[in-house]
Amino acid sequence: MTLSVFVAFWAVSMLFIITPGADWAYAISAGLKGRVVLPAVAGLLSGHLIATLIVAAGVGTLVAGHPFALSVLTVAGAGYLLWLGIGMLRHPTVPQADQVQVAGAWQRWAVKGLCVSGLNPKVFLLFLALLPQFTDATAPWPVPLQIVALGLVHALSCGVIYLLVGFGSQAVLGARPAAALWVSRVSGAAMVIIALVLLGGQLPR
Repeated sequence: MTLSVFVAFWAVSMLFIITPGADWAYAISAGLKGRVVLPAVAGLLSGHLIATLIVAAGVGTLVAGHPFALSVLTVAGAGYLLWLGIGMLRHPTVPQADQVQVAGAWQRWAVKGLCVSGLNPKVFLLFLALLPQFTDATAPWPVPLQIVALGLVHALSCGVIYLLVGFGSQAVLGARPAAALWVSRVSGAAMVIIALVLLGGQLPR
């Protein structure tokens, strides 16, 4: 693979990353909560890496070719986003930067982040449609290794943006409880809307 391929992929990847979605909402929520931005982002990135490995292993093509399996993944991911979104609407996150995090908080935020991105069918479908387009069967690297390399580029970019979003929300909204409460509710509503759109796409036509 050439540097130009990596740069081209990175440019396309960034267009998707900077578009707010469920990952952004979760990063903002973590930023408002205090010292859980790092584990939350680590969880989100783990989901992206898992999706990369699935596509690289060829399992992604197999799943995409079976509508029922993809529907199960979509419903599971939408259900989880819906549950998180409703929870954020009922109990909006408020700035807690000065509070000591209870034991296990880091693990919980990491696992929830993994579920947010790992159960998001849009992440899976994006990788399935995007990653193979930037591979070259004649290149010295095997195609699965090329996909993994591209996935790592995407994950690195995600990490930078999500950390900026998380810590940025903490810095900007930390001293503004009213604004933070509003942003938390908007983030929860965004998760609910995304979940409903995903579920709506599974209704029989």
